[in-house]
Amino acid sequence: MSAKNLDRKNRFRSKTVAFRVSPEEWEQFEIAVRLSGLTKQDYLIKRISDREIVVQGNPRVYKALRDELANVLQKLQGIENTPVDDELLATINLITTTVSGLKEDIV
Repeated sequence: MSAKNLDRKNRFRSKTVAFRVSPEEWEQFEIAVRLSGLTKQDYLIKRISDREIVVQGNPRVYKALRDELANVLQKLQGIENTPVDDELLATINLITTTVSGLKEDIV
């Protein structure tokens, strides 16, 4: 039998949460989780608990930042005179916030 899934306060996590999102919402969620360096579960729990998400710089976070910046650059190069969509702006904001926080840790 597998080990019990306990949180940091030694409480048994026995409840399952599921809900539907659009593909665009899912992509925004995936980006936020990758850039946070947290698991999806930990990210959601912190967000619904209104706790601050502190990104710890590690190779996985830096790779996610590099990949997301490449995706943003590719999308921006494809735009000429059309307005930037809200999802792209949200991604740029998230990247900016993450990089600013990481920069403060380095200095």
